[in-house]
Amino acid sequence: MGLLDKLTVWLGLKKKEVNVLCLGLDNSGKTTIINQLKPSNTQTQDIVPTIGFNIEKFKSSSLSFTVFDMSGQSRYRNLWEHYYKESHAIIFVIDSGDKLRMVVAKEELDTLLNHQDIRSRRMPVLFFANKSDLRESMSSVKVSQLLCLENIKDKPWHICSSDAVKGDGLQEGVDWLQGTILCVCVCVRTSPQGHLIFGLAVKLTVEVSI
Repeated sequence: MGLLDKLTVWLGLKKKEVNVLCLGLDNSGKTTIINQLKPSNTQTQDIVPTIGFNIEKFKSSSLSFTVFDMSGQSRYRNLWEHYYKESHAIIFVIDSGDKLRMVVAKEELDTLLNHQDIRSRRMPVLFFANKSDLRESMSSVKVSQLLCLENIKDKPWHICSSDAVKGDGLQEGVDWLQGTILCVCVCVRTSPQGHLIFGLAVKLTVEVSI
């Protein structure tokens, strides 16, 4: 049993579900990323644009994730905020080859982080600078600069390059998310319904992977 597995047992988190919102603009690769993280026998061969949202599940070595894969189309982004309160972490996906819409991505991220249900919570945020295989793609460092991620002072966050089609970079992100959730939840307890209730957060981590 690894250290994280022992920690989850000690915290009473074994087999408990963590709710994660997967957000980002349309065509950034959110659904493809979540599909890659699912067990191979449940993966979908043909990925289609998400209408509204999908609910998917996958497991890491220590936690069980329920992921709300939210549509990034402009007419559906107003649905995001209805799921903030019940979420424990956020995955925010950026098309690193879409320079023209980076400003839009930043605006949506700023709106998200300043929402009343998000801004006061030490909620881990994992960024995927996706489509790193494209010739015109920007590095995760460049994406971080354009999104001004260094200004996020009250939440642990991490950004890594990813290629959702091949699965490159995804495990790194999930490992960080799992470890950070466990660290943030040192004082966690569960409600009678089995939901996670977050307590005192520990030292924040800010990481950028090239």
